[in-house]
Amino acid sequence: MAAESSSRPGTRAGDAGDRTGALDAPILGTPDDYPARPQGRRSVLAYVVIGLLVAVIAGGWGYVMMAARGNPEVRADVVSYNADAADSAEVTFLVHKPADSVASCRVRAVDVLHTEVGSKEVTIPSGRSDLTVTERLKTSSQATSVLVQYCNLV
Repeated sequence: MAAESSSRPGTRAGDAGDRTGALDAPILGTPDDYPARPQGRRSVLAYVVIGLLVAVIAGGWGYVMMAARGNPEVRADVVSYNADAADSAEVTFLVHKPADSVASCRVRAVDVLHTEVGSKEVTIPSGRSDLTVTERLKTSSQATSVLVQYCNLV
């Protein structure tokens, strides 16, 4: 019977039939086969560079998230809405903005499927920082909800 070659780790072609022997050596070696890691400034410098890189990336991500949020100086909160009529809806909302600035808000009415059935751009005049506004929207069908989509300084 001819000797079979094996591709198992730690075996040689000559001892393919000998299954009682130990493996020659670990495939990747032992810790003693590699030089000791150098200690000192080099590893500290690597951690400092990695830390600075992470801080720059986190700062950039924070800026992107803040920019995507829109204009944080203007905020609108819906106080109430009435969507009982089939062809209109009324909304009352409170706008918080700098007193010396004019703002523009988009009010939106949606139906039960969240499809827009009416919208209106509302200009908020300067003079007061907190202003309660009531607006009536014409709708193409029965609205189920009215919301302020966004407000921006003009």
